[in-house]
Amino acid sequence: MKYTPIGKDLFIRNREKLKARFEPRSVAIFNSNDIMPTNGDGTMPFRQNSNLLYLSGIDQEESILLVAPDFPDPRYREVLFLKETSELIAIWEGHKYTKEEAQESSGIKTVVWKEDFERILSTVLAESDHIYLDTNEHIRSGSDVQTRNDRFILWCKEHHPLYKYERLAPIMYDLRAVKETRETELLQQACHITAKGFRRVLGFIKPGVWEFEVEAEYIHEFKRNRSRGFSFDPIIAGGANSCVLHYIENNQQLRDGDIVLMDIGAEYANYFGDMTRVVPVNGRFSNRQKAVYNAVLRVKQAAGEMLTSGNTLPEYHKAVGNVMEGELLDLGLIDKTDIKNQSADWPAYKKYFMHGTSHHLGLDVHDVGSIYKEFEPGMVFTVEPGIYIPDEKIGIRLEDDVVITETGYLNMMEGVPLDPEEIEDLMNA
Repeated sequence: MKYTPIGKDLFIRNREKLKARFEPRSVAIFNSNDIMPTNGDGTMPFRQNSNLLYLSGIDQEESILLVAPDFPDPRYREVLFLKETSELIAIWEGHKYTKEEAQESSGIKTVVWKEDFERILSTVLAESDHIYLDTNEHIRSGSDVQTRNDRFILWCKEHHPLYKYERLAPIMYDLRAVKETRETELLQQACHITAKGFRRVLGFIKPGVWEFEVEAEYIHEFKRNRSRGFSFDPIIAGGANSCVLHYIENNQQLRDGDIVLMDIGAEYANYFGDMTRVVPVNGRFSNRQKAVYNAVLRVKQAAGEMLTSGNTLPEYHKAVGNVMEGELLDLGLIDKTDIKNQSADWPAYKKYFMHGTSHHLGLDVHDVGSIYKEFEPGMVFTVEPGIYIPDEKIGIRLEDDVVITETGYLNMMEGVPLDPEEIEDLMNA
């Protein structure tokens, strides 16, 4: 890992919160993610299962966590199973956790090699009634790939059919939606690294530069600050590309008179930053570009004030839409007839602002959490309104990451250049 140690206290607290949600005589099992293949003997970079990471801090493949808080023998109330390392593995793959290192990272006292998993599981199940299993129930999940957790569910139900099976996802998603202080510190570090990348490219962007060159500047700055890299495929979208919401080709040349939209984020310790900024390629916004930019900025500022305890995402998005409607009227993009004839399911403003304003952020870019749960302190959201006008090659989206507090919210991107005049000044310094 590139990042500095997180500390076991976070994971100990997270496990205690989980145990408090269990039925009596329960056991829960979490599996690491697979290392996914590419072609030949190639593999993709490993990305740990977020739930396992949240509960243990173990950032390694072929790991299993077992939690059984009511088991009579305290040694088996928390058990971490790891891939056994060897001199051969060290030579070919590098260092893997020792038992002692895993104990220190996770706060789990019983660490054993995974070859003992089935034996210990059978021992624990002899004193258990409920088995909690982990599934991906993200509302936007569309993967056809069978995960280690998926395979384990099939195996477990075949070999242990007479237990009461329970879903971990509702519990985990509820817990992960409210961050511990240590988690917001890690998110803040991801945001700091993201900001460094943005300041770097402000001095680099000019007519003739290619989108992929801007991407390269970001990744250089991210990696030199202990980030593994981008939180997600970066969007570096010049001109008309700025109106394509998930444009990731990044293969066009930036042209004089255009704007460039950059939706990027740095990862740090598996926590994700997510920021969007728009700058003029030649260092000066046109009057029209600045008018649209300032309209989005006003919507963003209004949206941030609504991210307070007690609100919910559906009500919040509805209120932000009302603000956006007024801005689009002032820009001449919609008129009162459009509003009069609009559908309740697709308001007139959706023609130019077709996505949501905020989503949960944390161990995943679109982090888990019910959209119907009331906001409360510790929740982390993006705030990212946008206006997209393909005919004018103007796509403006502005995005920061905020933590809801007892008294309002804290912007973790505070101080990152956002005012259009400040951006122009920095680009022309």
